[in-house]
Amino acid sequence: MGNDEYGSPLGYDAPKIIMCDYQGGLASKLSGVGTELVAKNTFWTEFAEASIGDYILIGESSHPDPIAAGANAIQYVTFDADTFERLADDYILVTGV
Repeated sequence: MGNDEYGSPLGYDAPKIIMCDYQGGLASKLSGVGTELVAKNTFWTEFAEASIGDYILIGESSHPDPIAAGANAIQYVTFDADTFERLADDYILVTGV
């Protein structure tokens, strides 16, 4: 839908319910000032339309704003071949990288 002159979203597309598996996790990053813990979720799905910057939520919500609903932004998208069935590629979506 685009953004307004200040960079805020003008709205969001309707949510889509997808079939997926997921795993929550923590990663630690060490820098010169200490260690930072980063929470992330990894999703495995055949949904091919997800892009970096999209939002993903575990569960369902009727809230029109994904951020207020508690969704996380997708930070990384990659895919693998469907090794066994050869029907659809398998996509890996990662939040919180």
